Amino acid sequence: MEPASRSGSVTRLNVANIPALLERHGISCPAPHQRDEATVWDLELDGERRRGVRVTLIHDARPGGVIIVWAHLAPPLGDGLRKAYRRLLEWNDKYLFAKFGLAEDGRPILSLELRAETATEADLIEAVARAVLIADRLLDETAAWIWIGGRVPADDGAPRRNRELLAAHPELADRLEG
Repeated sequence: MEPASRSGSVTRLNVANIPALLERHGISCPAPHQRDEATVWDLELDGERRRGVRVTLIHDARPGGVIIVWAHLAPPLGDGLRKAYRRLLEWNDKYLFAKFGLAEDGRPILSLELRAETATEADLIEAVARAVLIADRLLDETAAWIWIGGRVPADDGAPRRNRELLAAHPELADRLEG
């Protein structure tokens, strides 16, 4: 893998510099694993409202590859699938640069894609922050999918992880919707 190239103050991404980039933004970065020729990190992030958002970061460095930020919004959906699917389609229209869908096991997911060949460190941090902010914004609407009875647990007041991530793009919350 080539070292990160610099074009002005823009640093291009490569697999080797992603863990340090995440750590600089307060994200605890476990060792990656390989999945179908891609490097994969399984992260757990906190928003201002929603804690423990499971996010999978997938980097496919092959020519034409992509970087995918894949947020698990809720456990697999049961009987209300049709209504939930309609909601996911509405959110696809509402949120720029984000796509909602269902995983093979029925889990509602949120994904954001970047072209691996041209993505910068700033692009990746913005995409990860965007996933957490959208999960935060949709907390009330997804509560019934996540918790029995749809009641959001009381905030225990513990400090949020990865504050640096959200601080890196303070204006992002104002421009999530299209």
